[in-house]
Amino acid sequence: MTVLTDGAYWGTGLVVPRRRRGKRPLLPVQEADNAEHCKVRARVEHTFARMKNYKILRDCRQRGDGLHHAVQAVARMHNLALTA
Repeated sequence: MTVLTDGAYWGTGLVVPRRRRGKRPLLPVQEADNAEHCKVRARVEHTFARMKNYKILRDCRQRGDGLHHAVQAVARMHNLALTA
């Protein structure tokens, strides 16, 4: 599984956007990679934002697997709403 992250996770082994070194600009291929990286991350972040509209997640203060099950339930409801 590939995990896309932002620049805060630099050096962790996860996939982060490329950054320029010193005053050298990024190559066009690297800029295109960064643009694609941004598009994918934006879709995921928008999904998280939509899921927070459900009160169960907004007010969730559960411990253990409770939060995990709540997120799964909201994700399923969100997917059902998209297909309806």
